[in-house]
Amino acid sequence: MTTTAVGGRGLRSLPRSWLVISAVLPLIVVAGWAAVLMARSSAAAGGAHIGQAAPEFALADLDGNPLRLSDLRGRPVIVNFWASWCGPCVEEFPMLRAAAQRHAAQNVAVVGIVFRDNSEAARRFMDRMAAGWPAAMDPGEQVAQAFGIYGPPETFFIDANGVVRGRQIGQLTPSDLERQLAQALAHPAEE
Repeated sequence: MTTTAVGGRGLRSLPRSWLVISAVLPLIVVAGWAAVLMARSSAAAGGAHIGQAAPEFALADLDGNPLRLSDLRGRPVIVNFWASWCGPCVEEFPMLRAAAQRHAAQNVAVVGIVFRDNSEAARRFMDRMAAGWPAAMDPGEQVAQAFGIYGPPETFFIDANGVVRGRQIGQLTPSDLERQLAQALAHPAEE
């Protein structure tokens, strides 16, 4: 039997550990990707669902003031997960600001949840983008996990009763924003 040459040497002359590593490494890579995909789908499965109550949260905003979703009950709320390093977030902030102004008569609230960022960078970003809404850090990503987000930007549209009426995974367009916000506005507060 002839041995195939590898670099002028036969396969039999390679150390056995290299052969084991070359056989096992693809299995490890596939198992790693499977774990990532399962974690993503379980995060989404355990997150906020359209037609159900939004997960409650209680955080401190960037100025240290309490920020609780329950304090906004009675108002339609846009919850936007973002980060200063997120390119699409730069494009979304002016749209969110304009929507809040356009729908001021309906008392729409915008809330930002900072995802995997630091408070100094987040504060600078809020100032640069002239965002007039509160934003909060999410220590341990507990709120992100409760909402089941994949990463920024991701936006939830919550009606005045605290029910999720829309979800945008990825960057909003002006039409996405208005369509999903209309769903939240279509459900006034129950008395």
